Amino acid sequence: MRIYAIGDVHGRRDLLEMMHAQIESELERDAPADWRIIHLGDYVDRGPDSKGVVQFLLEAEKRDSRIISLAGNHDRGFLDFLAGPEPDGLFARYGGKETALSYGVDIDFTNAEPCRKGHAALMDAVPADHVTFLADLLYSASFGDFFFCHAGIRPGIPLDRQDSQDLIWIRGEFLNYPYLHPKVVVHGHTPHDEPEVMANRVNVDTLAYKSGILTALVIDGAQKRILSVTGDISA
Repeated sequence: MRIYAIGDVHGRRDLLEMMHAQIESELERDAPADWRIIHLGDYVDRGPDSKGVVQFLLEAEKRDSRIISLAGNHDRGFLDFLAGPEPDGLFARYGGKETALSYGVDIDFTNAEPCRKGHAALMDAVPADHVTFLADLLYSASFGDFFFCHAGIRPGIPLDRQDSQDLIWIRGEFLNYPYLHPKVVVHGHTPHDEPEVMANRVNVDTLAYKSGILTALVIDGAQKRILSVTGDISA
């Protein structure tokens, strides 16, 4: 099985489309016996077209069940804001304004009343199937010797007993852990200029919304490689 694990998209539908076009070209050329495309979360916020990213992924998963999307902390933050407007929550503080704008809503997060009005308008603007798609996102996936999630795992806890909050939020305890895990963890969440390839984990978050570089890890049997697409900076 060939696996493509794609890092944080953050509203860059242009890069996501480029990545899928590259993957489709490779799959057509090489015709592997089986394949999966795994998106590692954070589809919304910061970039210009969160709505387009969600729609793209929703349609892609409908076309082929081998395309998998995992939850990121920003995706959960979007749902949390839809459930109750908080002018100082994750969505408001870290790129939610751009997400709302992609749905045609300009929210003023400066205080509770305009935030509430913006929330009401956003509730009307977000399609029900987008909410369902985000709410149904899995927190992890596992194939062979690799474990896939958004942020990482808590060391010492069995993979099947990881807390969902750790899977989308953890940093220090996971990033600084020097030993092997039960499987190699493939993740995003913590951006770097270049992908991090280490013995116990691989980080493919290359700050796509700002750098214009979207990165994936390709696993094909014993062969592993990095695949990147490049577009406009801060499109």
